[in-house]
Amino acid sequence: MSKPCLDGALRRFMYGKLHRVTVTGAELDYVGSVTIDPALLRASGILPNTEVDVVNITNGERITTYAIEGDENSGTICLNGAAAHQFSKGDLAIIMAYELVPAEALPGRISRAIHVDTKNRISGSDEYITP
Repeated sequence: MSKPCLDGALRRFMYGKLHRVTVTGAELDYVGSVTIDPALLRASGILPNTEVDVVNITNGERITTYAIEGDENSGTICLNGAAAHQFSKGDLAIIMAYELVPAEALPGRISRAIHVDTKNRISGSDEYITP
């Protein structure tokens, strides 16, 4: 079986994830986005203003928005604007950021998952290497 031609093909690659964070707030009267503790952003490699998917483990909702910085070491995970309709304080969520990567550059690329405790303090991390 021959390999598919990958010249120039881009793949959406999940490079950073905050796993099972606890939502600390939902603010309807805000322009939009998800506010995240900068310590969590740094650990996951997610930059401010980066597009992220936020999955609500508690109710199954999924949104796409962008990340903004909250207060350092606050544990803040606050859904703002319309997203506040799909998330409530205390919900568990996963936040994932992606990048477009040439398919031929995927082997060996690292994806990082940050694990937290119930107060969104970092409790561990995993790195996955793409085969």
